[in-house]
Amino acid sequence: MTKNPSPQLWLYDTTLRDGTQREGLSVSIEDKLRIAHRLDQLGIPFIEGGWPGANPKDVQFFWQLQEDPLKQAEIVAFCSTRRPDTKAADEPMLQAILAAGTRWVTVFGKSWDLHVTTGLKTSLAENLAMIEDTIAYLRAQGRRIIYDAEHWFDGYKHNQDYALLTLTTAIAAGAEWLVLCDTNGGTLPHEITQIVQSVNSHLSSVICQQSMTQASAQLTPQIGIHTHNDSDMAVANALAAVMAGATMVQGTINGYGERCGNANLCSLIPNLQLKLGHSCIAEDQLTQLAEASRFVSEVVNLAPDEHAPFVGRSAFAHKGGIHVSAVERNPLTYEHIQPEQVGNRRRIVISEQSGLSNVLAKARTFGMELEQQKSAARQLLQRMKDLESQGYQFEAAEASFALLMYDVLGDRQQFFEVKGFQVHCDLIEGKETTSALATIKVAVSGKNILEAAEGNGPVAALDAALRKALVNFYPHIATFELTDYKVRILNGHTGTAAKTRVLVESGNGQQRWTTIGVSTNILEASYQAVVEGLEYGLLLHSQTQAQLIGKK
Repeated sequence: MTKNPSPQLWLYDTTLRDGTQREGLSVSIEDKLRIAHRLDQLGIPFIEGGWPGANPKDVQFFWQLQEDPLKQAEIVAFCSTRRPDTKAADEPMLQAILAAGTRWVTVFGKSWDLHVTTGLKTSLAENLAMIEDTIAYLRAQGRRIIYDAEHWFDGYKHNQDYALLTLTTAIAAGAEWLVLCDTNGGTLPHEITQIVQSVNSHLSSVICQQSMTQASAQLTPQIGIHTHNDSDMAVANALAAVMAGATMVQGTINGYGERCGNANLCSLIPNLQLKLGHSCIAEDQLTQLAEASRFVSEVVNLAPDEHAPFVGRSAFAHKGGIHVSAVERNPLTYEHIQPEQVGNRRRIVISEQSGLSNVLAKARTFGMELEQQKSAARQLLQRMKDLESQGYQFEAAEASFALLMYDVLGDRQQFFEVKGFQVHCDLIEGKETTSALATIKVAVSGKNILEAAEGNGPVAALDAALRKALVNFYPHIATFELTDYKVRILNGHTGTAAKTRVLVESGNGQQRWTTIGVSTNILEASYQAVVEGLEYGLLLHSQTQAQLIGKK
């Protein structure tokens, strides 16, 4: 087993199996491998890789991990108990599990008598035989077993004696962990507490009173918890189970999972570690949590939840003027932990609701002290509010706010000036794509440059033409890329005359920034956002170069 933190608590990630059952989420083998290695770096002790044999993708995944193994985590194969009225040794599914080559296997079985009789359409006695035979067979093949008691809490409530008997059977067969699953996600924390305590008491009694088989004679089974979020209680239920004695917590990164998702490890880990004192992962690994959350969301191609606790971009964002003033004096006034502990950072949000304290605090995040220039700060605040009344939104476009700030202070560098542009689009009948040609005239260092470029749309063509005109003067602009483009109609009741807000996210491989444009003409709004995106990227580069020169 991997190195055990103290106090004894184990994290078990099922993003690659249960998490991928989320609607709209699909991953390739390469995606799964990248996520597995990132979770390994994060320090997760158990990583469930999938169900070998259920599909070719999972078979290939386990084979490739044998070629490029994880450094510290145990990779776990997942499967069900054997089918009714068969033998585990004759079960093809279990042969695929053995071929995966993992030391640990998670086996799930039925706890709820309703599922046994209506789902499996077999007897309660046969279900117990399925649990015993499957675990004993895998143990005989040298595997260590985690037993997931599916629908455990519903089964316990419906038929307590039978549900407990399924656990006793799993122990006797050699399971080292008994994971209680709130599969339907309908249990509340006080019920979790009561039932986990009852199970622990029952198991202690069983172990003391009964003679175990040779396979399990030296085992002391431990309790785990697996919760779903259908009642928005997954994290709370998992914490309740730990406080009631559970020593393994299963969950997924970002709470991905079927229906409403699984317990979110990005919330569980800091709560367990920072609030309850469990040393789940190393402190330096905990500071990687926000980055790991975003990494997984990008690999699975789902937008990150900006308002997620702990790891979301807005988790430590402050907008109200009173809040900002208080946090500036003492972060404890409106922050329950230090954002750096989970790899996040404090953000001061600028909007039409902002006061002078917001502007001063926001300027400091850009390395500018405006305390002695309060008249300029007030002018900046008024300019920002005027623009927001026109449809701008600087809390979502901090790069544009920075450029506005430099403009008001008279420090805005003019890297280039756009003299004009034209965009021509061709919609070819019978083809799904649109061809666009953009022509742009730019002045750089007193020289006029005229360039043209094509793109699969007007914004792409405009971006390409602008870069083409500037790259000879600023070669590093080749590293910039447009990473996101969002459009919102602000006053739809005016029809085609409505104002359009465009947000463009750009990046250079290390940093990302967002700029904004607003106009009744969507191309004009896009042009504003694209131009400011390139301008801010050039500003970042010049500031970095200045810092490097200053260090020499």
